[in-house]
Amino acid sequence: MVKCKLPDNPLEFIQSCVRQGKVFWTYHVTMRLRGRFIARQAILQSYESYEIIEGYPKGWYLPSYLVYSQYQGDIFHILFAVDLEGGNVRIVTAHRPKPEEWTEGFRARRDL
Repeated sequence: MVKCKLPDNPLEFIQSCVRQGKVFWTYHVTMRLRGRFIARQAILQSYESYEIIEGYPKGWYLPSYLVYSQYQGDIFHILFAVDLEGGNVRIVTAHRPKPEEWTEGFRARRDL
């Protein structure tokens, strides 16, 4: 794993990058969105509703954050990798949370 700098305020950094269009879409998310029926527009336009629900500061390649979001009543999670030095975020994947895996409100994992 590569050691990367962490943003002081990860949520603010993610929202700012999305607002400014400093977003890269990974191959993985591009393939997954089709089958999960989540529109890119929903991810990009829902930035004001973002809430970080899990953080992975050591990440795989970059520090990553699982974000809860809503768009027009639709709830989904987005995994963002943050590139502080590059001034951008990468959307790694997005999915609709499964009720059996998440507590009510979809902001915390159930103990399985």
